[in-house]
Amino acid sequence: MKFAAIEDARQFLEQNPDIDMIELFILDANGVPRGKLLHREELLAVYESGRPLPSTILGLTVQGEDVENSGLVWDVGDIDCRAYPLEGSLVRLPWRRIPTAAVQVSMHPTEGLPASIADPRHLLIKVIDALRAEGYHPVMACELEFYLLDAKRDHNGRPQPALDADGGRPRHTQVYGLRELEQIEPFLADLYSACKLHGIPARTAISEYAPGQVEITLEHGEALAAMDQAVRYKRLVKAVAHKHGMQATFMAKPFDDLAGTGMHMHVSLADGEGRNLFASEDPAGTPLLRTAIGGMLASLLDSLLLFCPNANSYRRFQANSYAPLAPTWGVDNRTVSLRVPGGPAPTRHIEHRICGADANPYLAAAAILAGIHRGIREELDPGAPVEGNGYAQAKELLPTDWLTSLQALENSAWAREALGQEFLGVYLAVKRAEYRQFMAEVGEQDWRWYLTEA
Repeated sequence: MKFAAIEDARQFLEQNPDIDMIELFILDANGVPRGKLLHREELLAVYESGRPLPSTILGLTVQGEDVENSGLVWDVGDIDCRAYPLEGSLVRLPWRRIPTAAVQVSMHPTEGLPASIADPRHLLIKVIDALRAEGYHPVMACELEFYLLDAKRDHNGRPQPALDADGGRPRHTQVYGLRELEQIEPFLADLYSACKLHGIPARTAISEYAPGQVEITLEHGEALAAMDQAVRYKRLVKAVAHKHGMQATFMAKPFDDLAGTGMHMHVSLADGEGRNLFASEDPAGTPLLRTAIGGMLASLLDSLLLFCPNANSYRRFQANSYAPLAPTWGVDNRTVSLRVPGGPAPTRHIEHRICGADANPYLAAAAILAGIHRGIREELDPGAPVEGNGYAQAKELLPTDWLTSLQALENSAWAREALGQEFLGVYLAVKRAEYRQFMAEVGEQDWRWYLTEA
C-alpha cells in the first residue's frame, strides 16, 4: 500500500496560502464518503502519522448507523484506526465559500486494523495484485449516468428534472440531443473545469435516455487509478450541481417510468509493457478475452449484490430499457450484459453493463476483475455470443430482488475465496441490517426507498 509523501502536503500549502479547511474523507462499503473537516494546521500531521478514525466508520449502513454484528463496534470498543492520505488526492474545492481543500484517505493495512479489512479500496488492490502476479495488468474506465434534478419536488412530492437555462423544464427523452447539453452548459463548464483541476479525465458528454439524464465518460487507465477517479468524480458532480441550485443523483431508478441510471465499466488486460492482451482483428477478441467473459458470467449471480447494492437497484432491470436482464454477452450489442464494443483491434475490450450508478466503484471493479481471473484460471468458455435482440433470447434471467442477490453472495464459496471472508463478513452484516430496516419501514413494493445518496 503506497500513501502520499509529506512533501506533497507542504508543497500544496505553500501554493495555496488561502486554504483554511481540509475535508478528509474515506469511502465506505456503500460508496458514501465519510470523514472530518480539519483546520489547515492539522494537515501535515495527517501525512506524518495518519489520522485516527473510529473502526465503525467502515461498518455503517447507508443511513450512517452502526451495525452491531459487523465486528467493528462493541467487540473492539470502536477503536481508533489510522488512515493515511492517497497520492494525488489533495485538491482545492473551488465552489466552497470557505477556502477548502479535500484529501482522500485509506486505512493503513496494519495501523488501520480492524477497520482496514472492510476498506473497499483494499479489496480492489488485493484483486489487482492477484492478477498482476500472473502477468495481467487490468485497465478500466467508468461511464457514469446521472440525473440533474430540481432542488424542489413537484406538486406530488416527486423529484423532477432541473430547469433548463431558458427556464423550461425537460419533458422529453431527446437522447443524444445537443440542445439539451447546451441548456446545461453553465453546469458542464464548471464540472469540466473542476475535473481538470482534480486530474479527472472527463471526456464525452451526452444527453441520455430520459429528460434530465446525462452521461460523461471517463478515460481509461490503470484500474485502481480509474476507480479513484470515478469515486472523486461522483463527488464533483454532486457538488457542482449543488452550486448551480440543482441536485445530482446517481440513484439506480429515481423514476419508475423513466430510464434507470447505470455505471458501465470498461475493462481490458495489458501485459507488462502495456500491450492490450484482448487486441485482435476478430471483433470477438482473443481467446483470453473470451475466457475472461466466461469467468464474469460464471460469477455474475454471486457478484450481483456488489453491482446492485440497494433495494432500488433492482427496479432498473426491465426489458427493452438498455439495462441487462440475463447473463449474456455479445459483440457490439447493447441488449446483453457483457458487450465487446467495435473499433480498431488495439481498443478491443469488454463493456460490463450490469452495475447501477449507485454501486461502489471499488467493489464493482473488484468483483469484475475477480470474475475475469476465475475465467482465466478455469479456462471458462462463455458460449456463442448473442446476435440480435438479447432481451427476446434470454433464457436465464438475473434476479430482480435484493434478497436473492444477498443470499447468493452469502452462500458463494467462490466469493469467500476471491474477495475474502473477513471483508464479506462486514459487508454482509451491513447489507443484512439495511434489508431488515427496509422490510420494517416500507416493504419491498415501495420503489422510492433509498436511504441516502452514495
